[in-house]
Amino acid sequence: MNARTAPGRVTLVGAGPGDADLLTVRAVKALRRATVALVDDLVDPGVLRYLRKSARVVPVGKRGGCVSTPQAFIHRLMVAEARQGEQVVRLKGGDPFVFGRGGEEVDALREAGIEVEVVSGLTAGIAGPAAIGIPVTDRRCASGVALVTGHAQPGGEGPDWAALARCGLTLVVYMGTQRVGEIVAPLLAAGLAADTPAAVVSAAHTPRQREARCTLGTLADRLAQDPGLGSPAVLVIGAVAALGAVMESPEEVETAFRYSPIRGSNESFG
Repeated sequence: MNARTAPGRVTLVGAGPGDADLLTVRAVKALRRATVALVDDLVDPGVLRYLRKSARVVPVGKRGGCVSTPQAFIHRLMVAEARQGEQVVRLKGGDPFVFGRGGEEVDALREAGIEVEVVSGLTAGIAGPAAIGIPVTDRRCASGVALVTGHAQPGGEGPDWAALARCGLTLVVYMGTQRVGEIVAPLLAAGLAADTPAAVVSAAHTPRQREARCTLGTLADRLAQDPGLGSPAVLVIGAVAALGAVMESPEEVETAFRYSPIRGSNESFG
């Protein structure tokens, strides 16, 4: 341990999806204390302005489908820096505990005897749909939301799409754009209507934000037609995907609600 400093610690900070204005006050305070920042690829560069000028920034990129920094290396790096007395911020897009491997990192740090704190951030599964006016829950048509990953662990089982089709909740799928066919097919086979409202939000809360409204049955084609809707993106499936900016009349709202498990039937959309 560096004798000139107090024992180091690690803070896992959720940077939210994009815009630095979405940081919490607690996150900003953690950034200002940091002497070392280990930064994920999806963190908006504007977030780094809250670091002190002397802070050392270490990119540790992790993105689906891309060359990524091995998770075990990140664990070792956090431990090593903290043992040198550094105040380490592990800066992640979204929230550390929502598909951010935060649980793994906390376990590794505690096992090594390193003090660790977690600062939650806005997750893309909530803030992404909100960016285009979609509430992931709405008492009129959606009593809950399921946040699921479209990217299964190698050799592991993915989500039970058939069960999710019957759960009656809004489905928000992370990391699903490359496997949309494998997501849509079992949902349809389990009885979810092809004309169930759906949406895609890509690069939410950034200048690159793109979005599209469609239906479950046309979702794969819509993504194939527009490469700009690629990762990072979330898929939204359920009645709420028809709400928000597209709604122009009470009749449209009523039509969307026909998909709701709260209201009952799956009549035709649009």
